[in-house]
Amino acid sequence: MTQTNTKKKSDIRLGTRGSQLALWQSNWVKSELEKTGASVELIKIKTEGDIQTGSLAQIGGQGLFTKRLQVALLNEEIDLAVHSLKDLPTEDHPQLTIAAVPPRETVADALVSNRFTSLQDLPLQAIIGTGSVRRAAQILHIRPDLEIRDIRGNVDTRLKKLDDGEYDAIILASAGLLRLGFENRISYTFPTSELVPAVGQGALGLETRKADSETISKLNSLNDPESFHRAMAERTMLRTLYAGCLSPVGALTHVRNDQLHLKGAVLSHDGKHKIECEETSGLVQSDSLGQQVAEKLISAGAAQFLQDRH
Repeated sequence: MTQTNTKKKSDIRLGTRGSQLALWQSNWVKSELEKTGASVELIKIKTEGDIQTGSLAQIGGQGLFTKRLQVALLNEEIDLAVHSLKDLPTEDHPQLTIAAVPPRETVADALVSNRFTSLQDLPLQAIIGTGSVRRAAQILHIRPDLEIRDIRGNVDTRLKKLDDGEYDAIILASAGLLRLGFENRISYTFPTSELVPAVGQGALGLETRKADSETISKLNSLNDPESFHRAMAERTMLRTLYAGCLSPVGALTHVRNDQLHLKGAVLSHDGKHKIECEETSGLVQSDSLGQQVAEKLISAGAAQFLQDRH
């Protein structure tokens, strides 16, 4: 007797990293999809970023937290990958597409400390933990006396390192802390004028195969057009700059009266120099807006600070 595949065509195999935050995000997407009648199976996948323990600057490379998920998509082992959009390289794969960006969480960065309530409250030469060159450069721009030390690991691991006294304060994305219920650990939320956020920060990117029209159709209900176009403008800016995750680049978008506003920032790694440019366009002209801001930044001299240009 021939066995038939009992997996329904409408089932969605959702690939996710195994970290607490990644699972929260993927379970949220799973729950939203199930509200539409879809059947969703979570599949945990270890990425290079989960395996490697060195600093991001040392192990380098784009896609440390996303490439294995993309390979699983291309091999049709999963139908959907849920990414923290800030981790997803801006060079799109020709066979893959970001089919949806759900409503975005706050884009701000947060200072977490057991003793201090703001950046200005920190004593001279206090030790700050961050694995982000963008955060490090902007912190040094404001407080050049501070000592920046690398920190790796999931949110729980980083909080434990802080609690064990390895750092005076650490900087994390507010979105991750809020999603995991750690809002009480936030000592200070940086104004976005002070710390320009990362490209895609606070946003999820739901990626699938371009040819998988069925999954793309099911993801339509999760897409928030405003969040989508904001993210696309930021990603186009970063792609046009030929800058990657090891470049001190920030982006801030907002929508007002159907107009999309984008501010881009590029800093020197030591924080001594900062270049900002901004432009406004119609909401759906997000790609051209991102390109315009990137070109203005390059004209203003930003290229000299993009050391990992390729």
